[in-house]
Amino acid sequence: MADMVDVYFYEAFAEEEAALRELLPQQFSAAYTAKTIQESGDAAPPSRLISIRTQSQLPPAWATQLDAILARATGYDHLLAYAASVPKAPALGYLPLYCQRAVAEQAMLMWMTLMRRLPRQMRQFRTFHRDGLTGSECAGRTLVVVGVGNIGHEVCRIGQGLGMRVLGVDLEPRFADLDYESIDVALPQADVIVCAMNLNRANHGFFNRARWKCVKPGAVFINISRGELSPATALLEALAAGQLGGVGLDVFEDEPKLATALRSQRPMNDPEVVATLALAERDDCLCTPHNAFNTAEAVARKSEHSVQQIVSFLDSGAFLWTPPDAP
Repeated sequence: MADMVDVYFYEAFAEEEAALRELLPQQFSAAYTAKTIQESGDAAPPSRLISIRTQSQLPPAWATQLDAILARATGYDHLLAYAASVPKAPALGYLPLYCQRAVAEQAMLMWMTLMRRLPRQMRQFRTFHRDGLTGSECAGRTLVVVGVGNIGHEVCRIGQGLGMRVLGVDLEPRFADLDYESIDVALPQADVIVCAMNLNRANHGFFNRARWKCVKPGAVFINISRGELSPATALLEALAAGQLGGVGLDVFEDEPKLATALRSQRPMNDPEVVATLALAERDDCLCTPHNAFNTAEAVARKSEHSVQQIVSFLDSGAFLWTPPDAP
C-alpha cells in the first residue's frame, strides 16, 4: 500500500494526460495508462483511488480494495451497474458538466454530413460527377431529441439556431424553451433523431426494429449517448430497408468488447460487432471512436473537473459530483 500512488488514471489519451499532469497539485502522486483495466492485465488496483472512462470493466473483487472510482465521463450507468454487482461499492464520482457543447456539436456535424451526403460527395470528387448527391437543408426540418438533459438541451439549442423545428422527448420536461412530445408522437415527424438518453435497465434496446418501423422513411439517426440504446443489428436492417436514410454513431453496443477487438485487430463473431463493422463501411453511416467530447475546450474542462473531484476526495473523503441513485 505504501508504494501506491494517490490516483491511477486508466484510459488516459495523450492530450488528456498532459492536461491532468499540468493541473494535478504536486503534493498528489499519480500514474497514467492509455489502456483499459482489462487491457492492462492488472490483477489488483494500483491505487485506492482509480479513474476510468467508459470502456474499463471493473473487477468485482476490486470493490473491497478501492476507496473510490472516478469516471471521467458524463454517463454513469457503468458505475451504477458495478455498484449493483458488489456487496459494498466504493465511493463513486463522475463529471456531469464538461462536454455538453462538444458532444452537441458532434451530433450536428454528423447529421449535417449525412443530410448533405458528404462521404459520397468526397468519393465522387475523383470523377467530378454530381449524380446521387442531392442533399437536404436543415431549415424547416424537424429535429427530435430523445433525452433532454444538459447535452440534449444543447443539441436542441443548436437545432433551433439552424431554423429547425425542435421537439424534445423526456420523462421529465425541465426546459421551458422547448416543445415536448411523447416518443410515439414525435418519432413519425422526425427528419433527424438524436439519442441523448441516459442508459438504464429499462431502456436497453430502446431503438429497436419495431421503433424503426414508425419513422419517416429517410430519417437520419444520431446516437451520442450509449450504444446499448440502439443495437447495430437493427440499425443495419433499417438502413437496408430504407426506413433510415443515415446513421451516425459515436457509441456502440458492448463498446469495451468492440474497442478491444479493433485495437488488437482480432476478428470477432459477436453479431453486434459484425453489424457495427458493416455499418462503418457504408456511405450512409458515420462511426467515430466515442470521441464526441474531444475538443480542446472540453478536454481542458474535463481535466479541470477531474482534478477538482480528486482533490476533493483526497482532502475530504467525498466527491463533489456523485451519480444520482448511487449507493
